[in-house]
Amino acid sequence: MNPLDQIVLTGLRASAFHGVFENERRDGQVFVLDVTVHLDFAAAAAADDLESTIHYGVLAEEIVTAVERDPVDLIETVAERIAQVVLTHRAAQLVTVTVHKPSAPITVPFDDVAVTITRGRV
Repeated sequence: MNPLDQIVLTGLRASAFHGVFENERRDGQVFVLDVTVHLDFAAAAAADDLESTIHYGVLAEEIVTAVERDPVDLIETVAERIAQVVLTHRAAQLVTVTVHKPSAPITVPFDDVAVTITRGRV
């Protein structure tokens, strides 16, 4: 099998109220999202047809909407939610999602904290 092609969305931002602490749920924070969708561009490229691939603008909006809806405790749950949204697209075969929480309640200096998951079709 040939390696899959990729759509890469880097640095999407969503404001949401995820976290285990009361102030995170009350005040919210910005989450930064990196999503790589693995798929095959051959049919889309041959036909020059958007319907044979994934419209990355629409996908970006769907991802942000999924992150901004009902709060959860863990960014792991947010990552899983994003992966499921991506995999509803017929062309998507595999997705890697990284959710960054740059304002995480950590008591030592840090630049970022993130979780990354990879999910595919069953």
